[in-house]
Amino acid sequence: MVVMALRLFLLGLFGWCMAASAVEVTDLYEATLEVDNKTRAKRVVASQQALDRVIQKLTGRTEHLNHPLIRQSKKRISDYMLKYEYIESADGDIKIRVRFEADKVEQLVRDSNLPLWGNRRPMIAIWLVIEDNLRREFVTQESYPQLERLIYDTAAEWGIPVVVPLMDLTDRAQVGIAEVWGNFSEPVEAASMRYNAERVITGRLFKQPNSSSWQLDWRYTDTDQFESTQQVGDKQQLLIAMINDMSTALAAEYVIDPNRSYATNSTVLTVDKLTSFSKIELARRQLLSISTVQDVDVIYRQGDLVKFEVEHGSSVVDLQKSLKLERAFSVFVDPRAFYQVASANNLRYSWVGQ
Repeated sequence: MVVMALRLFLLGLFGWCMAASAVEVTDLYEATLEVDNKTRAKRVVASQQALDRVIQKLTGRTEHLNHPLIRQSKKRISDYMLKYEYIESADGDIKIRVRFEADKVEQLVRDSNLPLWGNRRPMIAIWLVIEDNLRREFVTQESYPQLERLIYDTAAEWGIPVVVPLMDLTDRAQVGIAEVWGNFSEPVEAASMRYNAERVITGRLFKQPNSSSWQLDWRYTDTDQFESTQQVGDKQQLLIAMINDMSTALAAEYVIDPNRSYATNSTVLTVDKLTSFSKIELARRQLLSISTVQDVDVIYRQGDLVKFEVEHGSSVVDLQKSLKLERAFSVFVDPRAFYQVASANNLRYSWVGQ
């Protein structure tokens, strides 16, 4: 009950912080690993492994391990480190947390011609039902704590914010086992609004007939973008594979490709529903918080409509990807238009704000 109460409190606090923007991942540049001892040799090896994990979070890829520049950087691992600390548990287990300098690691990623994903990322809600001995039950912190922890830990390795629903009275009033098992999108998506989820996954985990192997069927409720995925094997490995596949797909959608070189671009962004100077300033600051945006100026105002000139070091497509993760802005829909047009010279949004 204490864990449930704490999660409810954090959920409420997180929801309040989420009102104006996508999830801001704060631990992209650090990694925690288990170590056998505190010797220098062990610390160096662990720090090199930590750098791999950080680059994985920044790029959404794992094939960077053999990149010549990455290998070379590990020989000078201390040049990239900001600090490290040991964490000891009551039973004697030792972990080391290594934090790296953001600017240096990002430059290493760019020099290696790897993609780069900023710290604004979509929240993914994962509704999972497991069938064991002919009994179906939601995976939660109370029912299957090891599986729930595995989901969070694997997603953290990719820097992907996820939430496994609490399945308290509020959740169960909206979603039952049948809805998740059958992937009924509407009630699950409605219940996921509580968690500020950008994407929603439903999954069912069960043993195959006359076999010791498990099968995991999972898919996004938004079937226009993702198809159902079926995997067979050990249930822990199936969950890891699901999170890995989900993370690489999301990264491919949102990363900025450094192989495309851009000079500083100027894009005019039109935003309506800005009814006061304070809202205009909030919108300007929100735009400045996007990693590729360098400067924002107000160039026109009439009524609640404002035009911003946005200086950014990316393509318009990449800017649109970033704006897609900003809850403070929603794409403007003109009810009079037969179809909507967005171009490099005219991007129209509505201010949602806080």
